[in-house]
Amino acid sequence: MAAHRGALRDVVRNPHAEEDWAQALVRVPRLVNEVQRLIGPSIAVENTFLVVKWPGRDFEVPWHQDGINDRLELDPFRAVTAWVALTDADLTTGCLHVVPGSQRGGYLPYERELATGAARGRALGTRVSPHTRGVPVPVAAGSGVLMDTRLVHRSHSNQGAGARIGLNIRYVAPRGIRRRDDSNPSLHPISGSGW
Repeated sequence: MAAHRGALRDVVRNPHAEEDWAQALVRVPRLVNEVQRLIGPSIAVENTFLVVKWPGRDFEVPWHQDGINDRLELDPFRAVTAWVALTDADLTTGCLHVVPGSQRGGYLPYERELATGAARGRALGTRVSPHTRGVPVPVAAGSGVLMDTRLVHRSHSNQGAGARIGLNIRYVAPRGIRRRDDSNPSLHPISGSGW
């Protein structure tokens, strides 16, 4: 947190590629075992995002799905999202809200949110009914959740006293990525072969 407090950075892309703590976290045996149970013995990290919600600062993340963007589409049977809380994430600090069962609708159309001037950039959002509320998913520091990459979810701004920090990790199995452009994903193998 101290490394990002001065600049009040909201989003750090791919810390697992450079930060020792993130490299260790994506390899925690209990997490790796659960991911392998879901998508198979060979897994790699496709992407990570460190998300810091500073107290009292506007940082709404719109409804979205983690497995699709302009570059790629993740095969939901060969990919999973892990969201790990580095600090407590509750209703006050901006925990995740999910729409249970929404993954059954497949990947939905998305669009980049309107420019807000936020340092985090413009997120990709999925259109949902304006009456959608979702179910809050509080997570204690050191714990996490695994989600289908098609699950629609969001988070609100942090109205608590301290920073809310979470690491989003997208794990994939071999052949778990369908490229939608000419880019080549930079995978970080964790286990197995086929990379």
